[in-house]
Amino acid sequence: MKKRIRLSLSEAKALNVGQKQIAKNLNPVRVVLDQHQLEELNKLRHEGVSAYCETRGIDFNSIIEYWDKTKEYSIRVRPEVKAINDISKEIIEHMQQYSPAYPEIKRITQDKPHLLVVDPADVHIGKLSRAFETGEEYDSEIAVQRVREGVLGILNKSLGFNINQILLIIGNDILHIDTPKRTTTSGTPQDTDGMWYDNFLKAKSLYVELIEMLMTVADVHVTFNPSNHDYTNGFFLADVIACWFRESKNITFDVSPMHRKYYKYGSNLIGTTHGDGAKTNDLPLLMAVEAKKYWSDTKHRYVYTHHVHHKNAKDFAGVTVESLRSPSAADSWHHKKGYQHNPKAIEGFIHHPIHGQVARLTHIF
Repeated sequence: MKKRIRLSLSEAKALNVGQKQIAKNLNPVRVVLDQHQLEELNKLRHEGVSAYCETRGIDFNSIIEYWDKTKEYSIRVRPEVKAINDISKEIIEHMQQYSPAYPEIKRITQDKPHLLVVDPADVHIGKLSRAFETGEEYDSEIAVQRVREGVLGILNKSLGFNINQILLIIGNDILHIDTPKRTTTSGTPQDTDGMWYDNFLKAKSLYVELIEMLMTVADVHVTFNPSNHDYTNGFFLADVIACWFRESKNITFDVSPMHRKYYKYGSNLIGTTHGDGAKTNDLPLLMAVEAKKYWSDTKHRYVYTHHVHHKNAKDFAGVTVESLRSPSAADSWHHKKGYQHNPKAIEGFIHHPIHGQVARLTHIF
């Protein structure tokens, strides 16, 4: 690949190109560079910025992009970023190294069985909050650690019940952004921590860790809810997780992009949705229409929603709709608007196959 580009005299001399223009002391120097020369130019300019940063006391590795401006040109420079094919290759290689062939776990029939619903909602891996501005620290590492701690806390609180099935809800803004420009799916700019691909891989590792933890307790059904912050990347992530556990007979998945999902356990009908779509008052009727094959066979019906980061619960005729808390802290915009100070938590629920929801489990941070 060749490209016509403008160089300063010093750059042209360093690359040994444009000799006639250099001899005439022309500035800028206009030349055509091949791929190798373009790479050398990029390296030269980065080395110049690195040297400048060193004199100014700036960490060069923390620079995401910069403007290279002189009298001759003004160039926006970005470091090398990973393409989606590179990410896919990493995931495939990791899966091959791990060799996720899970032997089937034979379960003993439980006396007085229960369903455990585990719902780490609105985690927002990649969100950035600084205590200096908002009073709270939050970044990718804190997000991942809170989910680990919260799910383990839910498991510990469920020890008094015989669990024969686990419903794990994933998605629901697990990732904070959906584009390399650090915006949500709709283009809303966000305060972010880390690169998008690093956070994707962190979320993948986190989900694998959680499912492996939960499957030691009982068989797991994984339901994915698409959401507004990561509508596309969240779907890709859910599909990767489903592929990861494709050999396991103890894990089942519902990871389609449908916005409302339903799950039947005994006389329980459990609906889940992110909460940024259909209105709360419409959810009971939507359940009756969309899950009609389960509706008449169930007595206790629930819809768990997310998105708002705080607790709301309302009984409708035959259906209870409840929103879940989030473990994530308020970022700059939410702090400015005063949308903070709600309890930060990961929640779970215990459902009896006949008597419905019999316990709420909350791990507060």
